[in-house]
This record gives sequence, C-alpha cells and structure tokens, in this order.
Amino acid sequence: MLICSALLFFGCQENAPPNILFAIADDASYPHMSAYGCDWVKTPAFDKVASDGILFSNAYTPNAKCAPSRACILTGRNSWQLEDAANHWPYFPAKFKTFAEALHENGYHVGYTHKGYAPGIALNADGSKRNLLVKAYNSEKLIPPTTGIAKTDYAGNFEKFLDDRTEGTPFFFWYGSVEPHRAYEFNSGSRISGSTPTDIDAVPAFWPDNDTIRRDMLDYAFEIEYFDSHLQKMLAKLEEIGEAENTIVIVTADNGMPFPRVKGQAYDYSNHLPLAIKWPAKIKNPGRMITDYVNFIDFAPTFLELALIDQEESGMQTITGRSLTDIFFSSKNNQATTYRDHILIGKERHDIGRPDDVGYPIRGIVKNGMLYVINYKTDRWPSGDPVTGYLNCDGSPTKTQILNLHRKDTLSNFWYMSFGKRSGEELYDLSIDRECVNNLANLPEFLEIKTNLSKLLKTELSEQKDPRILGNGDIFDQYPYSDTKHKDFYNRYMNGEKIPAGWVNQTDFER
Repeated sequence: MLICSALLFFGCQENAPPNILFAIADDASYPHMSAYGCDWVKTPAFDKVASDGILFSNAYTPNAKCAPSRACILTGRNSWQLEDAANHWPYFPAKFKTFAEALHENGYHVGYTHKGYAPGIALNADGSKRNLLVKAYNSEKLIPPTTGIAKTDYAGNFEKFLDDRTEGTPFFFWYGSVEPHRAYEFNSGSRISGSTPTDIDAVPAFWPDNDTIRRDMLDYAFEIEYFDSHLQKMLAKLEEIGEAENTIVIVTADNGMPFPRVKGQAYDYSNHLPLAIKWPAKIKNPGRMITDYVNFIDFAPTFLELALIDQEESGMQTITGRSLTDIFFSSKNNQATTYRDHILIGKERHDIGRPDDVGYPIRGIVKNGMLYVINYKTDRWPSGDPVTGYLNCDGSPTKTQILNLHRKDTLSNFWYMSFGKRSGEELYDLSIDRECVNNLANLPEFLEIKTNLSKLLKTELSEQKDPRILGNGDIFDQYPYSDTKHKDFYNRYMNGEKIPAGWVNQTDFER
C-alpha cells in the first residue's frame, strides 16, 4: 500500500526521488532552538528549515543515549526490539539492516560525516567490518573556535560527498555533528558569543541556580550554534547547486543535553527533542507547527516509502515506526493525525557503572501531556554507582556543583533528583511540570490516569515482544560490551587505583 501511494504521489516518475539531508546534533534537548522561542540559543539554519517546512513540538527518541537512539533511527524499531543494540557500546546485531544500507542498494549515493552510529561496533555475519551508513567523509579539517569542538569540517565534507555523486543520482547524507557533546571549554559561550549568565531565562528546577551553571548552559548553547552554522552552509550549498527544492532536510538531536538528570535518563528533557523538516517540492502549507507525537522510529519508513523501496524486499526487519508522509502531505496545523497521540520510551544498559555491568531498566509512556515511568530495579543507582563517578552522567561543572553541594549538605534535593535512588513508579504532568520534579504517582486523584497509562504501556510492549515485559528482561544485561575502557575504569577504581580523567571528573568519584 505504501508503494502504491508513493507511486500515485510521484505520478509517472516525472519527479526525481528526493534527496535527503539528515542533520543530527549530539545531545540537545527540546526546546533549545530559537524557532521554539529560546532566546539564549540562536539557530538561524534550524529556524529556516522550520519556517520553510514543519516545526514539531512533540518529537521523541525511544531511548535517550547515543547508540540506542541512533539504532532506533536507522532501523525503525524501538530499542527493546533491537537485542544488543538496546544498549550503549554494543555489538550491533548483524540481522538488523539499516535504511541507509537499503537506500544504497537501491541506487542512492549514501554517506556521512563524523558521528554516525556510535558508540558501538557493527560486524557482518562473517565477522567483517560493517558501516551502517555506508561511507564516511571526514577528510576535510578546520581550526575549531574552542578546544571542545571537533576539527572536522562538516560542511566541507558534505561538499566532498556531493562531488563524488554521479549527476542525477539521488543522495542521502547524514550530518553527524559531535556538538554539543561534552567536553566544553568553560566560559567559551560568553567569551565568543558575548552572552552573559543573565541571558538564561531560567535554570531547570533540578539544578542549583548560580553563575557557574548558567555559564555551563551558555557553553552548551554555543556548541548548538556551531552545529547550526555548518547546517547553514549545507543549505546554501543545496541552493547553489539547484538541489534545495527536492531535498528533504531533517534537523534534530539524538538525545537530551549532557547534564545531570537529562542525558541517559527517561524524563522530558531526556527524550523530548527538537525537530524541523522541510521539503519545498512537496510539503504542504510550510511554516506549520505540528503537535502530533512523532517518534524517531518514524524516519526509516518515511525514507523507504519516498525512495519507493519495499521494506520486506529490501531485507529490513519489520519496522514498528510509521511514515511521516501523512503529515508532510497534510495542510493541517497542530494535530494533523488522530493516531499519533502517545510515545513509548525506555532504557536498558548504558555506560558501565554497576557491579556485574547491569543496567537501569525503565519503560515509560507519554500521552495527553502526562509522563508515566516504571523503574524496574529500584535498588540500583540510576546514573551509575557513586564509586564509578556516576558514569552514566558526563563530567561537567554542573555535575560538580551538585556533588559538592551534596558533600556539604547530605539532604540536598538537587543530588537526589540527579543521582539518588528512585521509586518504582513516577507520574508527571508535563503541562505544568516538564522538569519532572513533582511525582504524582502515589496521589489517589491520579490513580485512574496512572492505571490507564500503565495498561496501555504494557499492552503495546507485549505486542512488540519486549523481553523486559515478557519476563526475560535480564537478557539485556548479558549482551557483551564492545568497549572495555569503562569496565577497566570500574575494576581499577574498585582496586583503589586512580582513574584517568576523561569521561568523568576525578571529583565525581565517591566512596
């Protein structure tokens, strides 16, 4: 049916299959793009895509960590449907094909720059190396404005990619920035952009509000703006070569900002992400704001449909996501469909940080502005154990501020919100508490809402054959890591050895 509708849409193939530019920032939360009204982040390229296309206000990743989030994008399946790839630092299962590989096999010129699927290792069934995004373009370098920014010339590598294309061949390019991933050069945001801490309209309620944390947020903002500056050059290149009209441009991020209680967790700042999409040739009524709940697993079926590729014939596993073309070809604002009314989220094992390398399993659902979460192993530390420096939370000035405050005052609520153990169920009203600090799960007046959300969540997870809901959730802790560095950190620290600086700060470790 998808193929037939696409054939009807394209008519007698007078229109060429669309090109696709997929731009993905590394760790940026909704609503930290200026198109959403965020005054302390300036993103003219993102805003241009939104004004020329569609701005989405309810886009979510199923799993708020780099590798599992990107695996969901590439396969169109939720992370709990991806075996090893549900985890961070996995061996990507050979059985799962990516839409990029399918596009390549069906005549698309496919490539990426810098961060594609990561961190993890992908191998073919025979053990040979596999590139899930076909071909890397990383030869072009530049001198970055700060020590925290990569030397990769993203826009320059996009031009190299285009130079390699045979004229008339449709392309897919993945612009994988590593900004605003940590580490940052402290105070670079203020120093270069001229921003001041008072430009931040509000500090989230789960962190202390002080000058250091505001400057940390400005450094994060500067790196988002750097990501946007390369996108702006890519958009200009498309205009220059006459390809802007028939190129779908998607701009988003893989998971929330690299700060405590956000990245690697399952709250609104963690999974709720910016998204803008433009396609001048086909998207109707540009400039729309869409409130439908859109899932990262929806990208793969969208691309395959528009490239006229049959999912089954291409060799891809069954896709759970649903094509976004119904939104593209609609002229509606706000809610464009009736069925995109909720999102499932969750997590399993992220960075090593607990005995026996076990994870922190969560499942959740967002519907009607309510977030319901189940924490399955409440005896475990949600951000990693204290002795490993809470390894599932990047080292940062904000993290250090919270830990230092806790050492002075063990009753610090900031520490409990970011690093303390949690109850089995959580429920938040995102319309008034998108920071998720007021847990409503145990209030009798919310029992019916909680019960209904729990029932829907468990029903859909059962239909999707989630091992966690079917009683075999421990399988996720048994998959091997493809990286030994973090396990070595854990073993060395338990033996009383000093841990090298890097992923976390030395001051993050606690006995």
